[in-house]
Amino acid sequence: MSGFFGAASETNCITDVFYGTDYHSHLGTKRAGLTFFSEKLGYQRAIHSLEDGYFRNKFENDISGFEGNSGIGIISDTEAQPLVIFSHLGRFALSTVSKINNIDELADRFLAHGKIFSETSQGGINSTELVAMLICEKKSFVEGIENVYNLVKGSCSILILNENTIIAARDKLGRTPVIIGKKEGAFCAASETSAFSNLDYETEKYMGPGEIVEITSSGYTTIREANEEMQVCAFLWVYYGYPTSFYEGINVDVCRYKCGAKLAQRDKLRTDFVAGIPDSGIGHAIGYSNESQIPLMRPYAKYTPTWPRSFMPQSQTMRDLVAKMKLIPNSALTYGKSGVFLDDSIVRGTQLKDNVKDLHEAGINEVHMRIACPPLIFPCDFLNFSRSRTTLELASRKAIFQLEGKEDVDYSKYADPDSEEYARMVEQIRKNLDLTTLKFQKLNDLIEAIGLPKETVCTHCWDGSSHY
Repeated sequence: MSGFFGAASETNCITDVFYGTDYHSHLGTKRAGLTFFSEKLGYQRAIHSLEDGYFRNKFENDISGFEGNSGIGIISDTEAQPLVIFSHLGRFALSTVSKINNIDELADRFLAHGKIFSETSQGGINSTELVAMLICEKKSFVEGIENVYNLVKGSCSILILNENTIIAARDKLGRTPVIIGKKEGAFCAASETSAFSNLDYETEKYMGPGEIVEITSSGYTTIREANEEMQVCAFLWVYYGYPTSFYEGINVDVCRYKCGAKLAQRDKLRTDFVAGIPDSGIGHAIGYSNESQIPLMRPYAKYTPTWPRSFMPQSQTMRDLVAKMKLIPNSALTYGKSGVFLDDSIVRGTQLKDNVKDLHEAGINEVHMRIACPPLIFPCDFLNFSRSRTTLELASRKAIFQLEGKEDVDYSKYADPDSEEYARMVEQIRKNLDLTTLKFQKLNDLIEAIGLPKETVCTHCWDGSSHY
């Protein structure tokens, strides 16, 4: 998904931006970057790969040489950024949290007019450079960001460092969050409020969809009002978000407790224990256990000292190996027992299938899987979630293909939890994963657990309902 943090301070902000960005490490997989501005040194920047290390140990040698009262940082799921731009708008640094589905179309538009792209990301167009070019087509930052809103199909939130001023812009439909924090002598903007408390920031404002805010060390000013329509991503609460974070004033872990409780209310299971698949399944499992009064146990321990991040290796074979090696089953809790397991979602199901195999090898009798969201039937067009070479990699699409023998089918029937097609799909997924039973969350229950009106939440991957 990616996540950013920026601060403007009356004093040196290096530490705040360094640690504030680090607190977004759960959101990115590829690259990270920091940019600062000082009157003496101008713009200073460092970018590193995260595929073979951590943000902190990659940047700790850089920050000793930086200085400045303003800066931005990003953990990126895709390309190298922030970028430092020279333009008629002046010199500025730019970071984006984006998924641009029409990037080739927009790139061709510039190439047809003799423009060039100097940055490349893994052999393709750097989407942040594309956004910079769209901004610089206009006469002001506000007009330029509106140009991005009008032309980009997908989602795009923006953080600009313009000397000692930061401009924050939330995606036009608010699919990704931007939150403003404050403390004495400083203001910040971030993707996650979990970055605030240990840096002594307090939440000041949840920016609205399409809102643009200018931030200085003494305060902030809205320079473009928010749009009325919002489609904030529901997966922020289900999966992406850190447990202590808030979006739209709603805490991630509280929502996950409610999700688990909703699943328990629709269940009549009496098992020996409840367990969460680490990490994001833990909150859902706590909610299920509290509601069902079935004891919460840990039949899996996550070994993090040397196997911390399953997405770091570049090859899928190595990622699968890391995913297996870091979860260690405990046969003392599983042998001869039955358990209900909570997870945030089933995307491809490959890791879950391996986990179930390990549980059976550890002597478990029954594996009942409960998923905190509905089946993922429609690939995400708005965030870098459920990325696949083909939709048939999705566990739900694979099951539907096994049932239908073709891809060209009416998927809306499979998205209806009251339909025969839905029941057949879930049963096929259960068989594919070798589960005793399998149930998914009802969409209405998920929306109720989040606590926002359905029309303000993006649920596209479950019901195909959202739009650009």
